[in-house]
Amino acid sequence: MASSQAMFLALFISAIAFCSRSVDANIATSMYFNWVNPLSSMTNNGNNLQLALDNTSGSGVQTKEAFLFGSIQMFIKLVPGNSAGTVTAYYMSSTGNNHDEIDFEFLGNLSGQPYIIHTNIYTQGKGNREQQFYPWFDPTADYHNYTIHWNPTEVVWYVDSLPIRVFRNYQSDGIPYPNQQGMWGYCSIWDGESWATRGGLVKTDWNSAPFIARFSNFTARACKWNGQISITQCAAPTAANWWTSPVYSKLSYAEQGVMKRVRDDYMIYDYCQDTKRFNGQMPPECSKPQY
Repeated sequence: MASSQAMFLALFISAIAFCSRSVDANIATSMYFNWVNPLSSMTNNGNNLQLALDNTSGSGVQTKEAFLFGSIQMFIKLVPGNSAGTVTAYYMSSTGNNHDEIDFEFLGNLSGQPYIIHTNIYTQGKGNREQQFYPWFDPTADYHNYTIHWNPTEVVWYVDSLPIRVFRNYQSDGIPYPNQQGMWGYCSIWDGESWATRGGLVKTDWNSAPFIARFSNFTARACKWNGQISITQCAAPTAANWWTSPVYSKLSYAEQGVMKRVRDDYMIYDYCQDTKRFNGQMPPECSKPQY
């Protein structure tokens, strides 16, 4: 990346950080293990989490409560070294065959090769909306902020406060949007050697196990969902849930500019450009503005 581009992103990160509201969070009080490897643990009074993968098992956690709209943040430090075949995941999901889901997945690499940030969204059980990016930093050297911002108008994926992708609500045009089902938050690490690294060409080296992914600073500025709360209630513009309000539903022009630059420089796959995969019959949202 050119130095001017690095400076541009750094200045934008600083501006966002200055304006952001800080909320304390604790992983242990918000989440529980739903898939256990003996090497997984919560430490630092429940503020930090490590998830482990070896040749016996992966591991994962999920939130104790579900949410309908919100801004869900996790800081993640990915597996260092030869992590080929491993998948570290951070995502929101409802349950059932017609579930909704919003994904961050981090596809491992051979030493010296970049991770892939894999994003996807499911509506009513249908996915196939993948977009992938190379990170512009070493995601194994330190923690980085990965945030899913979900409101009635759009879903935004943020990396270190930089928007990298938007999926907007076009239900009025018959395009499904995730706004009827509450979603739980999940983190996991698992073996994806059949597809994760170079389409499955590079297999997991179990001699490098255990593979450890680290998590911290979980924050859910979100509307808790119990199956009865209405979309209107969770979207009402109040001081308590300003992040879900339609008033705050669209990227600013500055954010749109940053997202375009990130996508121009670091996107490596976009399902909306894969005409061969869809035999020319592109998903309908691909013809709509996404910002």
